[in-house]
Amino acid sequence: MPLTSDTKKVMFEIYRDADYGGRYRVVYFTELGEHDKATEIENAMRGEHIFDGFLLHRERNQAKQVVDEILDRLNRGEQVGEDAIRESLQPYLA
Repeated sequence: MPLTSDTKKVMFEIYRDADYGGRYRVVYFTELGEHDKATEIENAMRGEHIFDGFLLHRERNQAKQVVDEILDRLNRGEQVGEDAIRESLQPYLA
């Protein structure tokens, strides 16, 4: 049975990079190509875990805009806790 857009999910993690001045970043694991998979996973594993989960595939574009806004806030020095992140992403989480 093929996956419908309702059952497909995008696995992601928001993390603080161990390098590059401690910038907050996101990695969408399920969208990585073979050529960048090892590097991106290694970067995320070295970084400080902030939040992870699964986004609904059909809502991924809107969800990524929300994730980008969260990253902007974090990278400006704003304190954005796990509960606030979950609340912002709630409509898009699988």
